[in-house]
Amino acid sequence: MNKLPANISSVADLLEDKGISWGEYQEDMPYTGFTGNEYRNQRTQANAYVRKHNPLVMFNSVADAPERLGKIKNLTLFWSDLEAKNLPQWIFITPNMTSDGHDTSVTVAGAWTRSFLEPLLTNDYFMKDTLILVTFDENHTYTRPNRVVGILLGGTVPEGAHGTTDSNYYDHYSEISTIEANWDLHTLGRYDVGANVFSLVANKTKDVVRKHPNLDGVYLNESYPGILHSKKWAPQPVPNTSLNISGRSVLPDVVKVWGSDENQKQTVYGGDLEIPSAANPPKYPSPGAHYWYIMLTELWLYLKI
Repeated sequence: MNKLPANISSVADLLEDKGISWGEYQEDMPYTGFTGNEYRNQRTQANAYVRKHNPLVMFNSVADAPERLGKIKNLTLFWSDLEAKNLPQWIFITPNMTSDGHDTSVTVAGAWTRSFLEPLLTNDYFMKDTLILVTFDENHTYTRPNRVVGILLGGTVPEGAHGTTDSNYYDHYSEISTIEANWDLHTLGRYDVGANVFSLVANKTKDVVRKHPNLDGVYLNESYPGILHSKKWAPQPVPNTSLNISGRSVLPDVVKVWGSDENQKQTVYGGDLEIPSAANPPKYPSPGAHYWYIMLTELWLYLKI
């Protein structure tokens, strides 16, 4: 079962530090705060909910805190929270293994996404000051560069940007860096610090969107050993507590835990735009250093600007 130690901070810590509400909605999760590994469709026994597609429940700092677990709900409760106009500011939604295309096809995933999103796009409460990201964790063919579609929707997208394409380089850490920029949050001191902020937000926050030096060489189609790797485990690396990006410093609680001189000798994070892969693993500062890799899943990001 995927678990991250309690001394590893997450986006929940960043949001709560600035008083930003958050929540997750997971399709077919059997009940609020469920921490099990999976839950199958009780009629067909098809794969439905899986823990590995629920990012925050993997953090012990969330799973061991009842108040935080109460923010991780079945997707059906999204609609009641919407009707009550009580949605959190940051939301992470995961469809089930059929709806997300994992066990089916992109056609099924597209149909589900359309049926879910279209009614929301005419809901004034939902759309006001909202940015929606629709994306996937990976492409279908492992031998090709792992590049996935990312679609931005919502009331904050200016009319002039409708139907346009952004050719800048982003990775999944950009989802975290974008909300850090939007709400002027602290950072985790990891790959979130170097990740480009989505230009739609960066234009408002004055963040610089950097160019990738060699996009043709980016594959990201294989994981290197890490704490979440199922076959090639490696210990947790240390965040770089001295990193600062656009005036955003590392979360004080992270500095308190990891900021000693001895710990900082072992960090692999330098605020670079390029992230490691199996073909380009982290550069260790010493033989004792460790590294970190965040597994992300099919997801949607929803936030209030």
